[in-house]
Amino acid sequence: MVEDNLKIILKELPPGVKLVAVSKFHPASDILAAYNAGQHRFGENRPQELAAKVPALPDDIEWHFIGHLQTNKLKFVLPYASLVESIDSLHLLEAVDKWGNEHGKVIDVLLELHLGAEETKGGFTQDEIETILSRSMSDFPHVRFRGLMGMATNTDDMSVVEADFARIEAFKRHLDEKFQLPDFTELSIGMSHDWPLAVKHRATIVRIGTAIFGPRTY
Repeated sequence: MVEDNLKIILKELPPGVKLVAVSKFHPASDILAAYNAGQHRFGENRPQELAAKVPALPDDIEWHFIGHLQTNKLKFVLPYASLVESIDSLHLLEAVDKWGNEHGKVIDVLLELHLGAEETKGGFTQDEIETILSRSMSDFPHVRFRGLMGMATNTDDMSVVEADFARIEAFKRHLDEKFQLPDFTELSIGMSHDWPLAVKHRATIVRIGTAIFGPRTY
């Protein structure tokens, strides 16, 4: 099932758009099935789960961390993640930069833009992101800003979802024009139910879980 689902999505996904197979709550056996079918990029959102899966799976997997990250859990994520997609506060950003300094590593991150109407969602305002990028070289030398991440409003109304994606696409264009950061190339939007709309609005990364692995198993 995993292999068949994956083939369908990869066939429809345009060239140049990276697929993150969201493997949270799924066992290593499911991840290995997807890996053997050619998928080598996976997303996790629980630090201890990521740290436990890494040694049980092939070394060349590219792990993305896509969930809320607490500063006391950095040791479970930063040694393994190729990209932390969910930097959602200045406190976390400063902690990641400090960890990178202490371990001689530059951490690739995306800044999470608060998009949806839900107040419970994390992320930065547009003004906050602009302030961070204006300070990026001087204040965060152990962080490499690779782009933006966003989650659309949780709704079945696809017009609302598309409006959210259009907003983040426009903001990404604005940042590219204003700051011209050479590494700031990624736009991670879109999940199982809305990824075609995300691709329409210039997503470079889509995060798809249920459509590949089915409902979570634990």
